[in-house]
Amino acid sequence: MQPEGNRYSDLLQELASMYGIIPEYYDISGRKHLTSENTAKTILKTMQVEIESEFALRREIDRKSVKQWDDFVPPVTVISVNHQPCAIPVYIPLGNRALSAISLSWTVTDESGRQESISCSADDLAVSEERWIQGLRHVKVMIADNRRRDIGYYTVRVSFTISEQTETDTVSCAKTVRLIITPDSCYLPDRLRQGQARGLSVNLYSVRSEKNWGIGDFGDLIEIIATIGKLGGDFVGINPLHAIPNTMPYGISPYSPISRLFRNAVYLDISGIPEVASSPEARELMRSSRFIEELDALKKSEFIDYERIAGLKRTVLMLAFDTFIEHDFNNNTDRGTSFRNFLKKENPGVELFAVYSALREHMISTKSVYAWQDWPTEYHDPLGASVREFAKNQNKSVLFHQYVQWLIDEQLRDVQTATDEYGLAIGLYNDLAVGSVAGGNDSWSFGGTLAAHVDVGAPPDDFSINGQNWGFPPMMPEKLKESGYELFIHTIRQNMKHAGALRIDHALGLFRMFWIPSGLSPKEGAYVTYPAEDLLRIIALESVRSKVVVVAEDLGTLEDSFREMLQSFDMLSYRLFYFERNYPDPSFRQPDAYPVGALCAVTTHDLPTLYGFWQGKDIETKKSLGMYQDEDQWKHDLVIRARNRELLIAALRGKGLISDAESPDGPMTPELCEAIYRYLALTPCRMLLVSLDDVIGTIEQQNLPGTVDKHPNWKQKTPLTLQEIISDKRLIKLFSILGSKT
Repeated sequence: MQPEGNRYSDLLQELASMYGIIPEYYDISGRKHLTSENTAKTILKTMQVEIESEFALRREIDRKSVKQWDDFVPPVTVISVNHQPCAIPVYIPLGNRALSAISLSWTVTDESGRQESISCSADDLAVSEERWIQGLRHVKVMIADNRRRDIGYYTVRVSFTISEQTETDTVSCAKTVRLIITPDSCYLPDRLRQGQARGLSVNLYSVRSEKNWGIGDFGDLIEIIATIGKLGGDFVGINPLHAIPNTMPYGISPYSPISRLFRNAVYLDISGIPEVASSPEARELMRSSRFIEELDALKKSEFIDYERIAGLKRTVLMLAFDTFIEHDFNNNTDRGTSFRNFLKKENPGVELFAVYSALREHMISTKSVYAWQDWPTEYHDPLGASVREFAKNQNKSVLFHQYVQWLIDEQLRDVQTATDEYGLAIGLYNDLAVGSVAGGNDSWSFGGTLAAHVDVGAPPDDFSINGQNWGFPPMMPEKLKESGYELFIHTIRQNMKHAGALRIDHALGLFRMFWIPSGLSPKEGAYVTYPAEDLLRIIALESVRSKVVVVAEDLGTLEDSFREMLQSFDMLSYRLFYFERNYPDPSFRQPDAYPVGALCAVTTHDLPTLYGFWQGKDIETKKSLGMYQDEDQWKHDLVIRARNRELLIAALRGKGLISDAESPDGPMTPELCEAIYRYLALTPCRMLLVSLDDVIGTIEQQNLPGTVDKHPNWKQKTPLTLQEIISDKRLIKLFSILGSKT
C-alpha cells in the first residue's frame, strides 16, 4: 500500500536531500520547477534505498547519518598538495573504554609500491568529535601524515586495536583509504598564458579523401595536422573517438558510445598497419575485384555507411591479426613485446572491454540481443565463472579486440608525434562525451557505480521544449566515492592520452546531473548533486600529469559559483559567438567583454553552421520535419533569425571589420565569415576554434537535436575532399589573417 501523509512526505524530502536530490531548480527562463514526490521516490529506489514506509525512511535516515561512523575510515580522501600534512578521520567504536586503550597505525603505499609505516600511541590522539550510536560511544580522531607528499594516488591502510586486560575484550579493525593528492589548477602552458592559440575543428568521420575508406581516419588526421601546422595553427579539435556500435540508426553518434574508455576501430588507417602489408591473405583480399568495388562504392556514397565500413575493416584486421599472432606474438618479436607491454599497462580494463566485445558479438549472432542486460543472467557479472569460461574458450576473439585497441593506441601516438613535428603548440584537442549507453561496456564493467533504470538528460528549455533524454546511466555519487572514483579517474586519463587539450562535454555534470527515471519524461526529472571539488581536483591531477589543457563546456543554466569554481582550477570556459550577448539586450557582446580564461568558437555539432545559420537552414529543416508546435513558433524563429543577422552585421561594423555596404539580407560570403572569426580573434580568450564547416561553406549541421533518422546526423561527408581542403584558398587566407599569437 502506498504510504501517505505529510509526515511521510517530510521524511522523504529529508532523505532525498541527504542523497543529493535537489528539491527544485530554475530553467533557462528563470521559471521554478519542483521535484515531485514520485520522482524523488523513484530515484531513491534506483540508489537502492528503502522508502516503503515511514519506518523504512527513518531507518534509512539514521543509517545515512551515521554511515561515516560505521565505516571506520572514508573510502577516499582528496586533498590539495598545498594543504599538507594530510589528516584522515578515523571513527572508532570506543564504548566506555578510555582513549589510552587505543593503538593506531597506518601504512602509506605510493603508486610505485613504496611503503611507509606509521604508528601512534593514545597520547598522540585527540578526540575531535564524539557520538553515541545505538548506545555505543564512538569517537572521531584525526591521523596526520607529517610527510609532504607529491601529487598522485596513494593507498593508506589504517588499523586500530582497542586493548583490555582480557583478550576477549580486544577490538580491532583495518580498512583502506584511497588518498588522492592534487594540484590546485589544471595544466596551462606558458605559451597559452601569453597569447591566443588558434586551431581548426574537424568532424573526423566526415572527412572525404582519396585514401580513406569512406570515413575519415587517422591518416587523414595527420594530413590535417600537417596543414594546420604549416599555416601557423596551434591545435586541431576532433569529435569524440569513443567506441560505438557503428550500426544505424542509433549506433553512430560519437556522443552515445558503448565505452568512453576505449575507441572506435573505424578510424584506423588500414594502410598504416604493418601486419596488413605483411599478410598475404590481406593483400590478396584487397586486390580482389569484389573488394575494390565495395570500397569504391563506400568512398563514392553520399553518406557514411558505418556498418559496411566497419565490417570491411574488420575483415582485413582479422587477417592482419592472424599474421601478427603467427609472426610476432608467438615469436616475441619487438612488436609482440610492445603488444604485451600494452596489455600489462592497460589491463584489466582492456581485457574486460575485449571480453565484453566478444560476448556482445556472440549474443548478437546467436540470440539477436544487443544490451548486456538482455544476455543470460550468468553473463551479467564480468568477473563471474560463466564470463571467465567464455573468455577462456574464446581467447582468440578476446585477444583480437585487444589487438585492435593496441593498433588504435599506436596510431594515436603517431598523431601526437605529428603535432610535435609540425609545431602545434597545443596539439590534438579531444572531446569527452557526457556518458556511455546503458547496455554498453562501461555499465557492464563498472555496474556497481552506474545507476540502473535512470537516464541522464536535460530539462525543457528554449532549444528543446520537451527536454532531452540522452539515453545513458549516471554515475551514482555514493558508489563513485566508495570505489575511490575509479571509473571517473580512468575515463579522464584515457581521454587525455595522446592529447594536448580535452573538452569535457556538459561540465555542469561535475556539479549536478539531471536524472530521468525510466518511464518518466524529461519534464519529470530532477537534479542530483555530485562531489564537484573532488572531481575537479582529479581532473587537475590528470591534466598536470598528462600536460593537457582542459576546456569545460559550460553552456546552459550554470550557476555563477559553478563557473567560478571551474575558472579557479584553470579550466577554460566554452564561449560560443551565437550565445555571447548583452542579455537582456540581444546585441552581440563586444570582444573585450569575453573572458580571458576561455575557448571561443562560432558553433558546435549540435548547432547550425555559419552558412546554415545565415540562411536559416536549421529553421527550414525543422519546419519540413514538423518539429514546430505551430505556425506562430516557426514565424517567431524566422523573425529572431532576421534580427540576429542585423545585430551581427552591426557588431562587425562597430569594429570596422566590414564595410557599410554589407547587408544582413545578402548571402554569407567567405569575406563575411572571415570578419566573424576576426571578431573572435579580438577577444582575449586563450583559444580560438575555427570550424572547418564554416571555412568551406557547409550548409547542413552535423546533428539536429530531437531527430535520429529523420536528419542525416553524424553521417554527412565534407563537400570537398581533404586534398581540395588542404589547398583551399579560404582556409589558407583565414589562418593567414588570424596568424598565431603563441
